[in-house]
Amino acid sequence: QVQLVEFGGGLVQAGGSLRLSCAASERTFGMGWFRKDREFVAAISWSGSSIYYEDSVKGRFTISRDNVQNTMTLQMNSLKPEDTAVYYCAATRALSSTASRTSSAYAYWGRGIQVTVSS
Repeated sequence: QVQLVEFGGGLVQAGGSLRLSCAASERTFGMGWFRKDREFVAAISWSGSSIYYEDSVKGRFTISRDNVQNTMTLQMNSLKPEDTAVYYCAATRALSSTASRTSSAYAYWGRGIQVTVSS
């Protein structure tokens, strides 16, 4: 059972930045970030060669991962009040060269972390 723990949430003013991190207890393949009711935000494949973003965060958010440390990050810049949500880290151990935008593709989930953007 893979354990996922999110770090880095908090309160920031609109236009500010936050960096979310997700630590996995063991190696995973596809990983992603979701928010609210498991709405897709970003996903990254094992190699990092496949990266996807939800349209509203393109150009503002950057997803990355460190396979040695078993971590994933989401750098969030130019934050907007509508980015306010609980953000969830998700991962799968299903072997794949790509990543998925679909929440059902991920077997493992963190507990979530609050991000609040004030106007």
